[in-house]
Amino acid sequence: MNLGVVLVVVAITIALLVWALVDIGTRLLQAWRERFTRETGFHLRELFLFIDPARLYVLNLALTLLGAGAAWLLTGSVLVALAVAVVLVLSPSLVFRWLRARRIEQVEQQLPDALQMLAGTARAGLSLPAAIRQVSTELAPPLQQELLLVQHEQRLGVSLDDALENLARRIPAQPVKLMVSAMRIANETGGGLAETLERTASTLRSQHAMELKIRALTAQGKLQAWVVGLLPVFLLWVLARMEPEAMAQLWTTQLGWGVLAVVIVMEFIGVLLIRRIVAIDI
Repeated sequence: MNLGVVLVVVAITIALLVWALVDIGTRLLQAWRERFTRETGFHLRELFLFIDPARLYVLNLALTLLGAGAAWLLTGSVLVALAVAVVLVLSPSLVFRWLRARRIEQVEQQLPDALQMLAGTARAGLSLPAAIRQVSTELAPPLQQELLLVQHEQRLGVSLDDALENLARRIPAQPVKLMVSAMRIANETGGGLAETLERTASTLRSQHAMELKIRALTAQGKLQAWVVGLLPVFLLWVLARMEPEAMAQLWTTQLGWGVLAVVIVMEFIGVLLIRRIVAIDI
């Protein structure tokens, strides 16, 4: 009788624990879904990509489960599976960050030609809003999309200065801020709009050429950062193949784990310092 009571209590306890874990997991999954769809929707609107965030959430969840399951089946390690799951969960934000940086770079490349075209239309006697409308039809995305959004904001009653400020806020790059400042000053003072835009275009073109030159000169340093970061990993793999018994101390003992932790920290600091040195801002 006592054994039966104990089994009943154990069964009820296990059932309550399972129910609590399922409830907590459901709440966490729902919170993650809301956050994912909210942030993903913002990034998609920012990139002018019209995709349902809920579908991306389902796709990301499926890839996370499949990737973690495949890693667990291939390696038999729960830690590796968890690491793969964390990487797949964080991958959308990293992809959006890369797409945003690429979009900003494309806008910076288009700015000098766009300003030259604006200067030409201004010399023809058009006002700044009319010049923007004229030029936006001849440009390619992504700058065309941004200028069209400026026009839409003006049609909704937003002033030109506020619309340009919103443009500089959406594209937080120094060339865009310089362009917006030049256009606002020329529009407010009523001075030579064409001359101001031409000087701004010349300045941005020279700045872009200097950035490309610096990027070419620092390419070797960036390559060295990759070599310094990947060489120890390659050496660990080679030594693990050549001397598996000796290298097993790194994976199975606390001292080995400590050595690996120190190596990882020093690797991260070294790569970070090299990238800071070669990251020259003009």
